[in-house]
Amino acid sequence: MKIKFAGRAILGALAAIAVTCPAQAATYDLSVDYVTIDTGDMQTTGIGYNGASPGPTLRFKEGEEAVIKVTNNLKEATSIHWHGLILPYQMDGVPGISFPGIEPGETFTYRIPVKQSGTYWFHSHSGFQEPDGAYGSIIIEPEKREPFKFDREYVVVLKDKHPHSGARILRNLKMMPDYYNRNQRTLGDFIDDVSKNGLGATLSERGDWGSMRMMPTDIEDVQGFVGLINGKSPEQNWTGLFEPGERVRLRFINASAMTYFDVRIPGLGMTVVQADGNNVQPVNVDEFRISVAETYDVIVQPKDTKAYGIMAESMGRSGYAFATLAPKEGMRADMPERRMESPLLTMADMGMNHGDMAGMDHGAMGDSDPGNMAGMDHSNMGAAKADPFYAAGSGLTPEAANGGKFLSYGDLKAQKPLYPERAVTREIELRLTGNMERYTWSINGVKYEDSEPIRLKYGERVRFKFVNETMMSHPMHLHGMWSILDTGQGKWNPVKHTININPGTTVYSETEVDEPGQWAFHCHLSYHMASGMFRKVIVEGGPTVSVLENGS
Repeated sequence: MKIKFAGRAILGALAAIAVTCPAQAATYDLSVDYVTIDTGDMQTTGIGYNGASPGPTLRFKEGEEAVIKVTNNLKEATSIHWHGLILPYQMDGVPGISFPGIEPGETFTYRIPVKQSGTYWFHSHSGFQEPDGAYGSIIIEPEKREPFKFDREYVVVLKDKHPHSGARILRNLKMMPDYYNRNQRTLGDFIDDVSKNGLGATLSERGDWGSMRMMPTDIEDVQGFVGLINGKSPEQNWTGLFEPGERVRLRFINASAMTYFDVRIPGLGMTVVQADGNNVQPVNVDEFRISVAETYDVIVQPKDTKAYGIMAESMGRSGYAFATLAPKEGMRADMPERRMESPLLTMADMGMNHGDMAGMDHGAMGDSDPGNMAGMDHSNMGAAKADPFYAAGSGLTPEAANGGKFLSYGDLKAQKPLYPERAVTREIELRLTGNMERYTWSINGVKYEDSEPIRLKYGERVRFKFVNETMMSHPMHLHGMWSILDTGQGKWNPVKHTININPGTTVYSETEVDEPGQWAFHCHLSYHMASGMFRKVIVEGGPTVSVLENGS
């Protein structure tokens, strides 16, 4: 992506920032380094912080001013974005939008007034440094007591470590979009389908997918990765200790480049208490799906003196991460049985009924009339839909491995409303679009480099309508402001920084436009963002900041 940037103007604005906070946390020094990432079977050169990947866990307290000095030891420019933090836009860390970036040999000091608490993470927003290892976690303690009890806590960071660099992966995807798809259907699958569905139905279904030049197995763009938990492969077995009977808080962060994980701990129920750093009313579940860039905090209470396995299977079942909770060092949990059968996309995931395909431009997904798409308006949900955030009949609708409760967005209710309810000032439709054959991704059919910024007015309340016209799920991340996910629960709607939009669905969120400046808004799948599913948001007006146009 080519981004124009008026460096002197922004640097002048940076110099003019004056932030007053009641207290200052200890200063963190972070170096950005080339590192070796060792998964046991594989060693690769990547990028990390303070000589390691993942980087350290940074701890702050609500009400402090966080000060982080970042020194770039690379031979290329770098940056750090503080994912989910509400902060002055010049501290957001997106080159070309909020600051110039950090050149080789330079040190940049981030100063962040900490306005929130919870579990967050940080990562590079330069090139493919994040998928290559530049990520770490953030814990912010609240000023007041937590509304739930726990005896100890662990950060659990999920990652999809691939033997190929991020730049090489995108080159391969541009050359052949199914380059990493190892689950393509075979003659044996055809014979099985004929036996189950008959020859005519099978030929018709194969013809439908062929006419679209797509595959129902295209759930994960990038397979062949090693799943990591806190930088450890399943064989390396990261282990968190507990005393039987303790309440253990697990702060899950999905820092993957492309991979959604389905998380379970066989033998232990989980109580979800936080989503994307915001407290929610407790939800007891057996399993949850965490999209790229999301965080979930759960409480578990292991009562037996035995080891428990943290199992995180990829949504397409092509890989997994695994770790252990144990009462003493050296113990390893038994590996639970993996669900080896890969899910298959359906016509519902294409946003159409079986008979509606003739009007779609299959070579350029998203260029068809959105009025023909079967996206769902959640205010008119039918009772037959098992989960309203998946298309009816979707092949991606999850089920818990033990047949129990699988978390849905619809289960999330805010512990305490962050904003008073009020009418929205306007609605902005964002169609999530793409062309699989060229491996380009876009919003409203336009790639970032050809787009105009989304302009918001300070003080308004905007409703975003996401219409997913692609066969892929997209975790949409708005920088600098909260997204209130519309689950039909009014003031109890959950507040998030990343909202996943599944194929064939329409999802709504609302944003109080309360942070002036320039912000990024994008799909958090690394190669979708890099291929065009990205927008700049300009918030005009506000009490202290006049927006700079970055030369545009």
